[in-house]
Amino acid sequence: MAVRIETFVVGPFQTNCYVLANGEACWVIDPGLGAESMPVWLRQQDLSPERILLTHGHCDHIGGVGAIKEAFDDALVCCPAADAEMLGDPVTNLSQVFGAPLTAPGPDEPIEFGQTLSLGGAAWRVLDTSGHTPGGVSFYCESERVVIVGDTLFAGGIGRTDFPDADAGRLIANVREHLLSLPDDTRVLPGHGPATTIGIERASNPYLGL
Repeated sequence: MAVRIETFVVGPFQTNCYVLANGEACWVIDPGLGAESMPVWLRQQDLSPERILLTHGHCDHIGGVGAIKEAFDDALVCCPAADAEMLGDPVTNLSQVFGAPLTAPGPDEPIEFGQTLSLGGAAWRVLDTSGHTPGGVSFYCESERVVIVGDTLFAGGIGRTDFPDADAGRLIANVREHLLSLPDDTRVLPGHGPATTIGIERASNPYLGL
């Protein structure tokens, strides 16, 4: 059964929030600011998320976690282990900078690089794409030819590395090793902006120095 992927563009930062469903199994990925109403849509679709997955810990990707966790208390909040403290810290999750400090529930299940998660039988591998944040990850499903990359890679761009604890060299190295090694036809679903493919970014992304 193919994985159904729904995209919601939410909040002032136009964050891409993804809902993945495979049969009765469902995940929500990066419910950012503005995703607080998502529980209504999920119930209309008869979906109950097993996991709330985060690619990283910045405020524009975690702002709706609390609302979804409150509505679906069995859903596991899954955050990269190295970004876990950001959920409870308005300074490191950058919400303090924007004058609207927020926190999100801490992780029920820290996730690690190299881990594999199963959604209704479809395997999703956790890739190390840190650099934008210390623990940033991407979620790759080989059978679906899709990778969800957060703020690591964009159509024609890469994630910002002028934030505290960011590392430009690490981000570029991880993009080259863990994303550009994927098949050209792999769909790239970023944290902001339009989808792209690995082949397009390998051929034309000006930030990758290829």
